[in-house]
Amino acid sequence: MKENVKLEIKLPNIPDVELVAIESLQIMGRHLGISDEKISEAKIVVTEAIINALEHSGQNKSYVNVECDMGMEKLVILVTDFGPGFEPEKVEDPNIADKIHSKHKRGWGLKLMKSMSDDLIIESGPNGTRITIIKKLI
Repeated sequence: MKENVKLEIKLPNIPDVELVAIESLQIMGRHLGISDEKISEAKIVVTEAIINALEHSGQNKSYVNVECDMGMEKLVILVTDFGPGFEPEKVEDPNIADKIHSKHKRGWGLKLMKSMSDDLIIESGPNGTRITIIKKLI
């Protein structure tokens, strides 16, 4: 049985930087023989988490940390920003009927991450937010 593969990266706040993380997931998954389907799902969740972290942490916060621990059965990803934080329980789920007729189509991030993860833990405070994504790979 292969050992877990771990990766820690500090992503600068520049366009398309989330591609570095998702390419890394693809390489790690290929090394461990994880199905493309499971890796593709994980890539969507991680992309959303990184984009949200960069966008909501504020312009003067120049990076986010991403840590991945991938084994044969489970992937654990931590995405940490250093922004002002938020209250996750106050974020309302988007209503599809309202969004269809609205000019503001965004706001699906947390719902998407929750639906595509096996567990999603959000820890947020005045010094930043850490999202823990747990995805079963079997």
